[in-house]
Amino acid sequence: MQAEWIARAAAAARTLSATSAGQRGAGHSVYVILLHNPARRDAWGLYVGQTARDPDWRFDQHKAGYKASGAVKRFGIRLLPALTEHLNPMRRWEAIELEAALAEALRGAGISWVEGGH
Repeated sequence: MQAEWIARAAAAARTLSATSAGQRGAGHSVYVILLHNPARRDAWGLYVGQTARDPDWRFDQHKAGYKASGAVKRFGIRLLPALTEHLNPMRRWEAIELEAALAEALRGAGISWVEGGH
């Protein structure tokens, strides 16, 4: 079951593209983190964020509690770079737009627990 919804999430992410990828000043990234909370009916979920830092470093910051999403701090398992590697890096304005668009695309693909995407 989990593999099926991860495949749906990957397909949804591939519908997006970054027009500013590779341009001068393209130093921002969007990232997706796998969440797991066995107390929830839909125990597996995704968090979508954007950063000017390396996404691995940003994940570590979440887990340490620095400017952290509560969901990631408590339930974050790992990054899912395969969902966003075709987008990164990009300009800041586009990272902000794609963060929201990616979260919406994931919800549209039937992923019931999606956090972030501000």
